[in-house]
Amino acid sequence: MEKMGFSLILVLALVTLSTSSQEKCILTGTWQNDLGSNMTISAVNEAGQFSGSYLTAVSAAKKPILVSPLNGSQHIDNLGQPTFGFTVTWSFSVSTTVFVGQCFVDHQGKETLQTMWLLREKVKSAEDNWNATTVGTNVFTRINGQNMGESVRSDL
Repeated sequence: MEKMGFSLILVLALVTLSTSSQEKCILTGTWQNDLGSNMTISAVNEAGQFSGSYLTAVSAAKKPILVSPLNGSQHIDNLGQPTFGFTVTWSFSVSTTVFVGQCFVDHQGKETLQTMWLLREKVKSAEDNWNATTVGTNVFTRINGQNMGESVRSDL
């Protein structure tokens, strides 16, 4: 019985250590995607809401590219790899893009944001609606490997 009690304590200790050492993915910081676009996400508040800025590296607009605001939210949980969504209202065009994704941490501690997006361009008429939305994916990695401050709810 004594051996069983010791074994149970050992197993519980190992489970606790493996759970507490699991990396948590934090959205706050500066990220770059596979096309060279950069975004900065400010602190995530207790409700999971955040804001930031986005500088795209690609555009079909005929105007100069400008930094554009983003607003979003993440799902608050204790699993450490949150789902999230954000909207970019482009400052230099009449388009809007929505991103959804999940933040992942690999076994080496590298964080990535796996996203899918919809870009909606303004069109002149309903007849042009069929061609107004583009769909794509991006993978973001943290710039400089550091976040810019802890999320308010980084433990969740």
